[in-house]
Amino acid sequence: MAHAQLSETSIKSLPLLHKGKVRDIYEVDDKHLLIVTTDRLSAFDVVMNEPIPYKGFVLTQMADFWFQKLSYVVANHLSGIAPE
Repeated sequence: MAHAQLSETSIKSLPLLHKGKVRDIYEVDDKHLLIVTTDRLSAFDVVMNEPIPYKGFVLTQMADFWFQKLSYVVANHLSGIAPE
């Protein structure tokens, strides 16, 4: 099964607060943000034309691993992940 590359996001029901080189940030409510990690690739402050399949998924899984691993050391902002 081919992976549909996620290079652009568009969530009409949420306001887009910031579109970065790799991550897009939406406001869910006054206490929660949705951070979408895309498959976009940037190098030297330039977003490349070809996204990398699963890049966003892998970055999200790595961040989740470290947030959980270090949660006893320092509090973090993570409230959950939804890999879909």
